[in-house]
Amino acid sequence: MDIVFLSRLQFAVTIAFHFLFVPVSLGLSLLVALAERRHRSTGLPTDRAHADFWIRLFTTTFVVGVATGITMEFSFGTNWAGYSRFVGDIFGAPLAAEGVFAFFLESTFLGVLLFGRGRVSGRFYYAATWLVFLGAHLSALWIIIANSWQQTPAGFEVVGGRAVLTDFFAAALNPSTLPRYFHTVASTWVVGGFLAAGVAAWYLLKGRHVAFARSVLPQGLAIALLASLAMPLLGHWHAVQVAKTQPSKLAAFEGRYETGPGATLMLFGWVDETAGKTHGVGIPGLLSLLVGFDRNTVVQGLNDVAPADRPPVEITFQTYHLMIALGGFFIGVALIAAGLWKTGRLERSPFVLRLLILGAPAGLLAIEAGWAAAEIGRQPWIVWGQLRTADAVSKVVPAGQVATTLLLFLVVYSLLYVAWARVFFGTIARGPVAAGTSAEHRS
Repeated sequence: MDIVFLSRLQFAVTIAFHFLFVPVSLGLSLLVALAERRHRSTGLPTDRAHADFWIRLFTTTFVVGVATGITMEFSFGTNWAGYSRFVGDIFGAPLAAEGVFAFFLESTFLGVLLFGRGRVSGRFYYAATWLVFLGAHLSALWIIIANSWQQTPAGFEVVGGRAVLTDFFAAALNPSTLPRYFHTVASTWVVGGFLAAGVAAWYLLKGRHVAFARSVLPQGLAIALLASLAMPLLGHWHAVQVAKTQPSKLAAFEGRYETGPGATLMLFGWVDETAGKTHGVGIPGLLSLLVGFDRNTVVQGLNDVAPADRPPVEITFQTYHLMIALGGFFIGVALIAAGLWKTGRLERSPFVLRLLILGAPAGLLAIEAGWAAAEIGRQPWIVWGQLRTADAVSKVVPAGQVATTLLLFLVVYSLLYVAWARVFFGTIARGPVAAGTSAEHRS
């Protein structure tokens, strides 16, 4: 068994599982703040029940996200000793900042949301919802900073085989930080918007909690629509950055082997990596126009990259285009649903309501696909141009131990997912209930 492959597979499993909960948490943090804003405005018990409903869903997801995140970070020391030695001086700073300035902020004020209702002032309680929202998004920022530095390292010099931080702000605001952060955050809002709209759609189809569904549906649609429409713009910003700083990754995204102007933007297809050709349907010249604002912009192809420095092309191409296709799905569904809601016909359109229910899980699939494209597309580098993945693993850890722990992770994570799903979907099944309202009188 190959230690590099097993270590990569184990990390992929742990981070992919962890990343199921992060987007849901970020999306729910927005829904919590908006729901509490409505409750503070109206003071109605039903609106308090609605806010408490989103808080319960957020808390359930936050707890699992924290637990799986800790496991992921420990693997840097156990499975990736070469990587930890090389980036420790740089990687430690954003992770420490994430814990001090973001995680504690989020968890502290989540405690207020869980135990402070009626014990603190309404104004302070409402402020706590936005501080939880802020903490969640600050946490995402520091993690994105750390990961973006691996993609486009800056503000450092290599001394004695280690990357030493020379300019904190240059490292933190490296070329890919901002486009990746805003692109990621918008994607989590797509998940949150479709989660709200999907829950409302499910209630309408079941004829339960109709008042809640009617109040939350337009809000969820607005978030989903605005975030979905923002994604192509943010994605374009990111793609322009990738074309400048990681041209071989962009070439893998588009399955492009020849360097030259008039580059084709592929819509779908497949890659023959042996022959170095991509088959499918595309729009000639559009890739050059998008990345350079000129059809004559030269786009680098993989033939100009040494074979040892090329990423796996087919899987990068397919995951990237799956993300793009799902982005089109979100825009289409959100536009259709918003139009039907505006004309009062959405509740009589069960097919569209079912599409809304699919929105949140499809959003998670799109995020996972985008993450896979970004991380596989930077191979064979774990730190772009500086450290290869093969040189980053812990060579002294036997492959058998990595395989064993991978199997244990799969078992534990499966049980953890079942536990989370029972609580999460059980909460949705029960729905929001005002204090003092019995199950028989839910509306």
